[in-house]
Amino acid sequence: MYAVTNPATGEVIREYPDATDAEIEQALASARQAYTSWARTSTLAERAALAQKAADLFRERQDELGAIINREMGKPLDQAVGEAAFAGDITEAFAQHAAEWLADEELEVSDGLRTFIRKQGIGVILGIMPWNYPYYQVARFASPNLILGNTIVLKHAEICPESALAIEQIYRDAGFPEGAYVNVFATHDQIADIIADDRLQGVSLTGSERAGAIIATQAGKHLKKCVLELGGSDVFLVLDTDDLDHAVAHAVAGRMENSGQACNGSKRIVVLDTYFDEFAEKFKTAIGGQSYEKGNFGPLSSASATKGLTAQVQSALEEGAEILVGNNSPDGNVYTPTVLTNITPDMAVYSQELFGPVAQLYKVSSDEEAIELANSSPYGLGSVVICDDVERAERVGDQLDVGMVFIGAAGLEGADIPFGGVKKSGYGRELGKGGMEEFANKKLFRFAG
Repeated sequence: MYAVTNPATGEVIREYPDATDAEIEQALASARQAYTSWARTSTLAERAALAQKAADLFRERQDELGAIINREMGKPLDQAVGEAAFAGDITEAFAQHAAEWLADEELEVSDGLRTFIRKQGIGVILGIMPWNYPYYQVARFASPNLILGNTIVLKHAEICPESALAIEQIYRDAGFPEGAYVNVFATHDQIADIIADDRLQGVSLTGSERAGAIIATQAGKHLKKCVLELGGSDVFLVLDTDDLDHAVAHAVAGRMENSGQACNGSKRIVVLDTYFDEFAEKFKTAIGGQSYEKGNFGPLSSASATKGLTAQVQSALEEGAEILVGNNSPDGNVYTPTVLTNITPDMAVYSQELFGPVAQLYKVSSDEEAIELANSSPYGLGSVVICDDVERAERVGDQLDVGMVFIGAAGLEGADIPFGGVKKSGYGRELGKGGMEEFANKKLFRFAG
């Protein structure tokens, strides 16, 4: 059941019925019709202009939008409002860069014939979006595809029905026609049916590794293009610095963003032995000073999320890990920020993603040991390297099996900066030029001499 359940209080505010099969059929028919009519006959400039209007609406409505996800999934209000505004920035970036990023690509070929690549839409694309960034994730998927000339069927997380409807309204109010963007409260069985339908040409999922494996299997079976943005257990490497306070501040920010519920949050803090003791003391004090009452973090998104995280930490403790800060005793869905240490490779938590305000702290004796530890994870999304010697930092970054390396600071994402990972963090890219091209038909044109 799709429902708004305030994670801070447990109150069920409103429930929404699952879509009927007839509603799913109407969504697919409408999206397909919009693709064959509007998307194919409108110009790139016209579609980009509509996206710019959507960007303006995200920002105009940011306070209202922020309040919605504050009660849906518990994001602190200032972060919730900021996310809505950032969704506007993302949509605007695609609108402003569309002509450049989708320009025809002239090819120099041996026979001298005029040859170029033209990027066009491919049809109806299904988006399966997560609860942790309800606006940001949708904007970075839907906006570039609408500009490209695809149409969208959007299935949001079950705990985010109100924000799902608010996003659909934004694209409608911006002037996108009926069927260009259709929200559906689909069941898992209906998702499988949508993927199997010949009217659908691609699917993009942001979610768990388990969900990604299911969707990839279904998409592969029906020969549909698939983009997956899955979990992460990002490293935060502290190798060499004259400003340990800077490193600590960014480690805390990287771990506590969105109450620790970010796929590319800094989950494994890896510190060279030279700095370890001093860093550990400062990090314990800083992360222990985070306050729920002051709004530094919010509740976890749901009772099931809280139960799952608590079980993971308890398992780690039973296997021999130690808690430096925290108590693994949540108050409702409010989970005290926690630091685990003495984690060894034989423990389950060593290879898991902890989706909440729990950091793993490791000590290493060399860059090589740090790289080996970093790459031992089954995930490969992002990383942060703190090192005053930027050439050394870049050399280390070259050897990390990840999709993104931020040098000198956490939080270097941007509205036009590509995002994505490798290994079990998924495949494909979102944001930037690469994100705009994922569901493009890169059509070849050649002219006889």
